[in-house]
Amino acid sequence: MNPRFYVLATAAFLSGANLRVFDSLLPNIAAEYNVSHAGAAIVVAAFTLSYGLFQIFYGPIGDRYGRLRTVSIATGIVSIGSIGSAFTQDLDWLTALRFLTGIGAAGIIPVSLAWIGDETNYEDRQVSLGNFISFILLGQIFGPSLGGALAELSSWRTIFYFFSIAFFMMSVILITVDLHYRSSLHVKASTSSKVNPVQTYMSIIKNPWCRSILIAVHLEGAFFYGSFAFVGAWIQTELNLSYMTIGFLLSGFGLGGVFYTISIRKLQRILDEVGFVATGTSILFIFFIGLPMIRSLAFIGLWCVLGGVGFYMLHNTLQTKATEMYPKARGTAISVFAMSLFSGQAIGTIIFGILSTAFGYELSFVVVAFCVLILGAFFMKKLRDNLQIS
Repeated sequence: MNPRFYVLATAAFLSGANLRVFDSLLPNIAAEYNVSHAGAAIVVAAFTLSYGLFQIFYGPIGDRYGRLRTVSIATGIVSIGSIGSAFTQDLDWLTALRFLTGIGAAGIIPVSLAWIGDETNYEDRQVSLGNFISFILLGQIFGPSLGGALAELSSWRTIFYFFSIAFFMMSVILITVDLHYRSSLHVKASTSSKVNPVQTYMSIIKNPWCRSILIAVHLEGAFFYGSFAFVGAWIQTELNLSYMTIGFLLSGFGLGGVFYTISIRKLQRILDEVGFVATGTSILFIFFIGLPMIRSLAFIGLWCVLGGVGFYMLHNTLQTKATEMYPKARGTAISVFAMSLFSGQAIGTIIFGILSTAFGYELSFVVVAFCVLILGAFFMKKLRDNLQIS
């Protein structure tokens, strides 16, 4: 496989860890700053909001100036935001610095996905994306686990010292690889360099099929990620477990995604794209319905694995379709896709915080379960309609 794939995959591993690290730290942050879980969730919302909003800048930049060069800038910004997060003593400043970190993180995974879209044909793309996702998922396993362990043994700030150093090293490696590639091969200027980004965005938004994908992934981010950010807080409230244990349990979500990615080829033999969506949303429905009933430590871990399988069956299908939304400016198109996902997560986090405060976690998770079913039905209909047209 192309060496650049592994460089980008390593950056994605770190990004995945950074993305999910607050799943286990939310109770710890709330305790340190003497706020509720919902109040502390503003830190998560700030990161995901900037992550989503700033996609629109990185897509055109990656299309015009190169994918690896763009990702190297993004990892540098994450390094700066992380070291600031480690030192801050104020919740408002922590929120602002996580917003800055999100600005940088916005340019890592989506631009890398565009690179994969450029380098692989459509028939192999779901598998290539699955392999790439496995790195992200390993990071998502690593993030909550290490974050919870460090919060228990030392301080939650320690994880951000680690991220600052790791992302700085990643920037250096990406710049080195990009310079080597450009010097050893004749790199053609991007055909999208003459395309007006605003016109490209308008073309994507005006396309009914593209709008369906963007609406679906926005709702996916709101329903799943918005509520999953509170699973660690729910576990701590119900079972009063250590932060290390909570981080370990939540890492089951990433493990479930890994199980999915290594099973893609087998699943493709028995399921079409509609089948992936139907199965994924059904599993997520079971996950959210059953979650409030579980009080066993082992079962919670297994349940998170189940949730990971269901989520990535749905999300990987959406992701694969997104790579073909607008091939001549793929980075821009995937940026819109990612912006929709993470703006949904930011909004969903705030709404779920309000809902869980007013009605409790149990009822809130049940509401999310039925919302996921509705989302699945919506996207399956749009997917069938699009397949008939094509």
